[in-house]
Amino acid sequence: MQHFVWSFNPVAFSFGSMHIYWYGILFATAILSGLQFMKWVFKLEGKDEAMLDSMFIYIVVGIVVGARLGHCLFYDPAFYLANPLKMFAVWEGGLASHGGGLGVIIALYLYVKKYKLSYLWLLDRVAIPTALFGFFVRMGNLMNSEIVGHTTDVSWAIVFTKIDALPRHPTQLYEAFSYLLIFFVLTYFYKTKRQSLNNGFMFGLFLVLVFSARFLVEFVKEKQAAYSSDLLLSTGQMLSVPFLVVGLILIILSLKQKA
Repeated sequence: MQHFVWSFNPVAFSFGSMHIYWYGILFATAILSGLQFMKWVFKLEGKDEAMLDSMFIYIVVGIVVGARLGHCLFYDPAFYLANPLKMFAVWEGGLASHGGGLGVIIALYLYVKKYKLSYLWLLDRVAIPTALFGFFVRMGNLMNSEIVGHTTDVSWAIVFTKIDALPRHPTQLYEAFSYLLIFFVLTYFYKTKRQSLNNGFMFGLFLVLVFSARFLVEFVKEKQAAYSSDLLLSTGQMLSVPFLVVGLILIILSLKQKA
C-alpha cells in the first residue's frame, strides 16, 4: 500500500544563520488569533478592551512557562533535575500542553485578582480560543514531524521521513482537527446559549472535550515520556484524567446552579 510521504522542511525562512520555523509562525498565529477572538468577546459584552493588553501578557507568560516546566517535570524529570539550567533552553524544544494549560489557569487567576473580573466568567471565554490555539500548535508539530503515532497500515497513515520509513498514525492531525471541531462547538454554545449558561459550564465542557480527545489519541501515539512505566496508561493520559474530572465537576455544578 502506498502511503503519503511527509518530508516538509520545518524552516519557513532563513536570514543568514537565523532560521524562522513554521512552528514559531503557527504558535504566534495561535496567540494572535486568540487575542482577536477575545477582542470580539469583550466588545460584544461591553467590557473594556484595554484590559486585553495586560491579559495577553499574562497568558503568553503562562503558556510558555507552564508548557516548558510541564515538559521538564512531567516527561523527563530525571534529566532536567540533574541539569536545571537546561529548563531555560526553550530553543531546544520541549513544550507540554498539560503544563501550558495549568500555566494559563494560574496566570488568569492572578489577572482577575488585579482587574476584579469573575474568574469562571473569563475562563469560560478564554477556553474557546484556547481550543483554536491547540489546533495551530498541533499543526506546528506536524511541520516539525514530531509527536507521531504508532506504525500502522491504515490507508491514511503518513511516512515521516525525518523519523523513519514506516507509515504511522498522523496523531498531530487527529488532535489538531479534534481541537478545531471543539472550537466550533464552543463558539456555537457561546453565540447561542451564553445568556442561559452559568459560569463554569463552558470551561468545564472545554476540559471534558479537549482531554477526552487527548486521552483517546494517546492510545495510538508514540511514548513521549523519557521514563518507562508499568501502568497501562501513558503519561499524557494520566495527566488528562484530573482535567477531565475537574471539567465534569464544573459542568455538574453549573447545571445544578441553573436548576
